[in-house]
Amino acid sequence: MSSTTAPFGHPLYVMLKPAGAQCNLACEYCYYLEKHELYPDEPHPLMSDELLETFICQYLEAQTMPQVLFTWHGGETLLRPVSFYRRALQLQQRYARGRQIDNCLQTNGTLLNDEWCAFFKEHRFLIGVSIDGPQPFHDHYRSTRGGQPTWEKVMRGIRLLQKHQVEWNAMAVVNSLNADHPQEFYRFFKEIGCQYLQFTPVVECIDGSVADFSVTPQQWGRFLCALYDEWVREDVGRLFVQTFDATLANWAGVPPGICSLSAMCGHAAVMEYNGDVYSCDHFVFPDFKLGNIRQQTLTAMMYGDRQRAFGRMKHGALPRQCRECRWLFACHGECPKNRFTTDRYGQPGLNYLCAGYRQFFEHVATDMDFMKAELDAGRVPANIMEMKK
Repeated sequence: MSSTTAPFGHPLYVMLKPAGAQCNLACEYCYYLEKHELYPDEPHPLMSDELLETFICQYLEAQTMPQVLFTWHGGETLLRPVSFYRRALQLQQRYARGRQIDNCLQTNGTLLNDEWCAFFKEHRFLIGVSIDGPQPFHDHYRSTRGGQPTWEKVMRGIRLLQKHQVEWNAMAVVNSLNADHPQEFYRFFKEIGCQYLQFTPVVECIDGSVADFSVTPQQWGRFLCALYDEWVREDVGRLFVQTFDATLANWAGVPPGICSLSAMCGHAAVMEYNGDVYSCDHFVFPDFKLGNIRQQTLTAMMYGDRQRAFGRMKHGALPRQCRECRWLFACHGECPKNRFTTDRYGQPGLNYLCAGYRQFFEHVATDMDFMKAELDAGRVPANIMEMKK
């Protein structure tokens, strides 16, 4: 095993795409469906058993920590059968060498059934389910390839996960529609028994212009503030919202657990079905291809100069406005994929969502100071709910 630590002191992390960009849905805002164009000669890309074993062996050899996380992503992960993942578990145990191995899998939820859920429960998978809130919001952008709505199928899948007592997270996209309804969005997830909520702002450019489905900076700021106000009154420590937890982590000076709000990139990559490794899930483009595990090891690629340079780019490319900003410690410029606007000094590289994040940090600053003080004193941040009363 390599004694080298991962870039910038993080554990090495590679997201796996066992079915490439294949998906049974055609969500309007999906940034990954187009990736099939990278491999035009392979209409039905599937990871081979031989490549699966190569990845698992190399991934475990590259780790420097006793606990290792495998993340299965898509496209749609459940286009591979249960037998594929049983094989993966066997290989994990073969190469584990005493390490604790955990698995998380993201799915659109429409293909879940009792067999899948029993398997996930037996092997302690954490399942991330993509759902964008109440039915009108979800079905507006998330449909089948034939244009049919999907919310009912996703909710059926969630109920099956709950029936089998599988641990699951809700993974929502905040877009131009649901961003204007933060209370309805949040209360929906509470009502369906969600305990872990992740939401991501969708920002995509098409032909040089921001797509209509993208959330605006102003919407994003209002959405974050309104959702936070719902959460902080009665759900701190009960419903875990990734963005709020990460914000408190940055306030407290500890790693935030979410790459977009981390100080550096470079510790997380993605591997396509054929073994091609890219710097990040949002940078699956030829310029960011690190190599292929059939020719290079994950250790060499992830600890190599190109990936280190990619990681340093997040801080090094910050424009002057960011470097002078009082909230830099809280967002670190957010995700580099969203840095395509110009700052007030005329420098490129300002995050498109900057105004929204500034509004949010200003809104929560006093509360974050309080919760940080509680943590420093050995008490729980949830005490803020008493203070709010």
